[in-house]
Amino acid sequence: ATIGYFPIDRETINYLRMTGRPEEHIRVVEEYAKIQGLFYNPDETPVYNTVLELDLSTVEPSISGPANPEDRIPLREAKRRTREIMLAYLKQAGIPVDDVNEREWSYEGGAARASIATMQKKTGSVVDELSHGSVVISAITSCTNTSNPSVMIGAGLLAKKAVEKGLQTPSYVKTSLAPGSMAVTEYLEKAGLAPYLEKLGYSLVGYGCTTCIGNSGPLPDHIVQQIRERNLYTVAVLSGNRNFEGRINPHVRASYLMSPMLVVAYGLAGRIDIDMFNEPLGIGSDGQPVYLRDIWPSLEEIKSVINQAITPELFIKKYADILKGEERWERLPAPVGEVFQWDEKSTYVREPPYFIDMPKTPREPEDIVDARVLILVGDRITTDHISPAGAIPVNSPAGKYLIEQGVDPVDFNTYGARRGNHEVMIRGTFANIRLKNLLVEGKEGWWTVYHPTGEVTTVYDAAMRYREAGVPLIVLAGKMYGAGSSRDWAAKGTRLLGVRAVIAESYERIHRSNLVGMGVLPLQFMEGEGWRQLGLTGRERYIIRGISEGLTPGKKLTVEAVSDNGEVKKFNVITRLDTKIEVEYYKHGGILQYVLRRIMSG
Repeated sequence: ATIGYFPIDRETINYLRMTGRPEEHIRVVEEYAKIQGLFYNPDETPVYNTVLELDLSTVEPSISGPANPEDRIPLREAKRRTREIMLAYLKQAGIPVDDVNEREWSYEGGAARASIATMQKKTGSVVDELSHGSVVISAITSCTNTSNPSVMIGAGLLAKKAVEKGLQTPSYVKTSLAPGSMAVTEYLEKAGLAPYLEKLGYSLVGYGCTTCIGNSGPLPDHIVQQIRERNLYTVAVLSGNRNFEGRINPHVRASYLMSPMLVVAYGLAGRIDIDMFNEPLGIGSDGQPVYLRDIWPSLEEIKSVINQAITPELFIKKYADILKGEERWERLPAPVGEVFQWDEKSTYVREPPYFIDMPKTPREPEDIVDARVLILVGDRITTDHISPAGAIPVNSPAGKYLIEQGVDPVDFNTYGARRGNHEVMIRGTFANIRLKNLLVEGKEGWWTVYHPTGEVTTVYDAAMRYREAGVPLIVLAGKMYGAGSSRDWAAKGTRLLGVRAVIAESYERIHRSNLVGMGVLPLQFMEGEGWRQLGLTGRERYIIRGISEGLTPGKKLTVEAVSDNGEVKKFNVITRLDTKIEVEYYKHGGILQYVLRRIMSG
């Protein structure tokens, strides 16, 4: 569903009042909801088409990972499941796992148990050394979880009890606190909980998008060295929204989403493969093991602190000048005039090429002839795989471009910060460090094959060579292509690389729409078919017929895949232009061109 309606109730009104909303606003919200039938009344039962029952007693603490938000793992199964995932990866990568098995023996009480005592450090953690499964990033982050006072106060209380027990986070865990609102830090300080979070390393690093979108910052050099030299499977835990492959940090192989309270708990433990119900988080100052149950705050404790620390005045004060920048911001010079003045020397904002040489009337769509496959991928390729938003690697095409422009690597910033510069973003398209382009076996990242020569080169360089030769490009994919964040640059970058069409088994709804909006034709294999089932290698030349005859929503087109030996494989695809207006967008080359031509025509 694109949208859902749900009723509010008296607690919603209480929340609005607690967070300092004006009384008139609160009155309007309540009256409007009641008139619209969206204010919950237990005495009235609406008529529903379908009724789904949820037994609240079955709801249990969970984490999600290692690479998708929907990969839910019940906390009671977390040790077994995270170990299975980790061991499967290590086995596939050919990395020895003896040390993992030995550690398991230790924690289960085997003969190696005695070695734990010698491995205990002054930090108070059970084991203060890096190993497979070590948590190297523990971040209370994101605008959603940190907007919930219950879990934030809960995290603060858990930290307070941990400090009082003498626990500390292991030295290799990078900790951070990045709330979505200044009100959060205000009530944590008012409640006296901020010092305890800081004691464990959860100090304020800023407000807004940080670790969740890939802005975790670098790990310490000596930690990175250990990870590289020993091929360690390290982990990030965060209270964010997304954990797609390669998103959080280039040096972690798995990322798990969880509540802020569990973020602190796993940060204290320093490892992901722990039984939170039966294994200690660490050794307390009295020499006794400390379990999660010993420091977990009760609902009554959390509610008591909320009632004391959170008041309407707190929110009113913090939001009074929310639209006013600080003094340095106000002093920044800003250009004036009716149109924006582009600066060709800027590495942040450049004039994009969407309208260059755009004719007044659109050209009739043509069949795609002799196209080459730029990217061949499997299932669940996310928009993060297509267009990462985090750190820009120095050795990536985008990194090399910035260096050529005189930008020092310490000033690279992120793809997200550079999204106003298409030159950076084109080079960052299909440049996720974990992208597996199956045209290039054994390599991850921004690589592909330039088919005319068989040369392995960067996606960007290959695309530019194809453009010079006038060769159109396509992408072949599996199921759920474009899953994840609704990132517009995943479609923009695809178009600017010269990709004319994507053929996938299925699409994530928003990315399919974005492809249409950028003039890239989304095509879908017939039910039960895919590039694997059809025996395609991605090294063929592709002809897509039926476009020039006119397009309609869901029209069936014919594709011919011609191999180097002349063998031709024919198959049908469905045009995923789902509405008449999408057909119009595609005919115009995209929604931007469509809108501009509408404006030009008056």
